[in-house]
Amino acid sequence: MDAKLLEILVCPLCKGPLVFDKTRQELICKADRLGFPIRDGIPTMLETEARELPADEEIKA
Repeated sequence: MDAKLLEILVCPLCKGPLVFDKTRQELICKADRLGFPIRDGIPTMLETEARELPADEEIKA
């Protein structure tokens, strides 16, 4: 994930910052507990495509 792109992208719901999870290839919004998938190097920033993070799943910084 390009660091400059990560600085620009925000959560489409709350406009908060996102964290890149390299192992899952997701951009994580800690506030909304959503994981937005990255497919073929392109972030999919749609609420309908986001994965809800379970309450017991640790969010990596």
